[in-house]
Amino acid sequence: MQRERIIVTGSAGFIGSHTVAALIARGADVLGIDNFDPFYDRAIKAHNESLNRAAADRGPGSYTFAELDLAEPGVLQDAAGAFEPTGVIHLAARAGVRPSIEDPPGYARANVLATSIVLDAAHRLGCSRVVLASSSSVYGDSAEVPFSEDAPVNEPISPYAATKRSCELLAFTHHHLTKQPVSCLRFFTVFGPRQRPDLAIAKFMRLIAAGEPITMFGNGDTSRDYTYIDDIIAGVLAAYERTPAFGFRVWNLGSDRPTRLDELIRMIGEVVGREPIIERGERQPGDVQRTWADLTRANAELGYAPSTGLREGLEKQWAASRQNPD
Repeated sequence: MQRERIIVTGSAGFIGSHTVAALIARGADVLGIDNFDPFYDRAIKAHNESLNRAAADRGPGSYTFAELDLAEPGVLQDAAGAFEPTGVIHLAARAGVRPSIEDPPGYARANVLATSIVLDAAHRLGCSRVVLASSSSVYGDSAEVPFSEDAPVNEPISPYAATKRSCELLAFTHHHLTKQPVSCLRFFTVFGPRQRPDLAIAKFMRLIAAGEPITMFGNGDTSRDYTYIDDIIAGVLAAYERTPAFGFRVWNLGSDRPTRLDELIRMIGEVVGREPIIERGERQPGDVQRTWADLTRANAELGYAPSTGLREGLEKQWAASRQNPD
């Protein structure tokens, strides 16, 4: 990584800030891009951005930052021209399945239009490769598990999932036309320190610790493939290194260990040290029944082998939240 100059979009986010620190620690120079979308408190992203700067102080890589809206044509290319990037890791997106149902146009702009602009800019800037964040949501409510990258992904059940599948299609077409190497990483529910406050684990920890009720949508039998942030970052870095050898590729990054919702809640209660107060709610539109990553391809081609179990990861996330309660 020591000769790499990498643009990381979404650099002040959960996965983005961890990616920035890992790249800098390996000697890469990083240009971070974020628009501080008001989806959640700006102070959280500002804190993450301060951690990026602290990572640069430790070196050996360097860090610069630009606040801009990637969906505005020309702004990324203008900001990155002098940086002379060698590659892009595009993690920026408007996240959230349920909120996407309320604002499909906003998600299309932030995810699909912005990704199209990022791909075009990466080609014009002469980058050697692009790594894009996709999502396990593209699999929809597939009955066949675990989810393989070769499975049909033609029936997304939320606007968010549809935008992520659209980005994959744009990436394939971009590679076909330009020959620029591109990979798409299908993340499976990522958790750990700095997790977004709206996501279930962070929210449940906060509410259970305060003795407040949590809402369990459905009867608790839905399941997710929860993946610890350190394992995800290992996969991102491996994908960046190996994308040029494949031209265009899709990889699952998950844990291959799905957990039921009711079991997750029980485990969080044990980690936090309080009995959860559970209120029942109807299963929400756009929510899938299960996710489960088939890691055969990622293991063979990336050497990807997640090692952090759910209980261990929950304990690390809870400890980190106690150290940084804000």
